[in-house]
Amino acid sequence: MAFQKRLAREAQDFKNNKECIVNGISIEQKGDSLIEWTATINGPKDTPYENGHFKLDINIPSNYPFKPPNVRFLTKIFHPNISSDGSICLDILKGNWSPALTLDKVLLSIVSLLESPNPDDPLDGNAASLYKKNKKSFDDTVKQYIKEYATKKDN
Repeated sequence: MAFQKRLAREAQDFKNNKECIVNGISIEQKGDSLIEWTATINGPKDTPYENGHFKLDINIPSNYPFKPPNVRFLTKIFHPNISSDGSICLDILKGNWSPALTLDKVLLSIVSLLESPNPDDPLDGNAASLYKKNKKSFDDTVKQYIKEYATKKDN
């Protein structure tokens, strides 16, 4: 696999990425596989996701970096752009992918998505509708999900 060196370098660079450290992002390989990873992100401060600890599954395609990684939430989350199966609606994971992007940039973009949902491009219509119509009720639902599914002891 031609991308092994790149992934090894990305993993090393990730450990030194201060922005990832500050944002509570970690990543690790599943066993010895360079194509299967698990990431953990903390909910961003001053958002309803604060205090949440979220696990994500990352699978690297054989034609990486020319195709984006497949990333999905393993932790159940209430968000307009994340479906009930954990799929993520994020432009860089679809048509706006660039080989210049790296796993740390993808995870930082997911943190940004938690900070600024886009209810006009939803995967979860109920979450998007609630976000638009009653932000307080949306925030309360997010906090309930965190309490039930995304506390450190659950992960």
